[in-house]
Amino acid sequence: MNERDFVNDMLSTEKYLKSSYGVALNELSNQTMYQDIQSIYTEVETAQRELYYLMFEKGWYALEQEDTQKIGQAYQQFSGYKTQFPYGPGIQ
Repeated sequence: MNERDFVNDMLSTEKYLKSSYGVALNELSNQTMYQDIQSIYTEVETAQRELYYLMFEKGWYALEQEDTQKIGQAYQQFSGYKTQFPYGPGIQ
């Protein structure tokens, strides 16, 4: 396992943990436990972000720039969906 694979594995683990702790936060009723898990969630979130930046800086996590016209088309397509939400006027 090379350095890139190792860091990628760590990033995947942090993403999984963040997701799992997020579910737990949504379902906890005990306030003390909620605060403890919230603290752990924040630590995991920070670690995940730092690993992402490390991979990005080393060129292991590349992003492609999308065409401005395609972004505009996607915005137009999905902006009409906000009127379909049953819980309010939608995000402006």
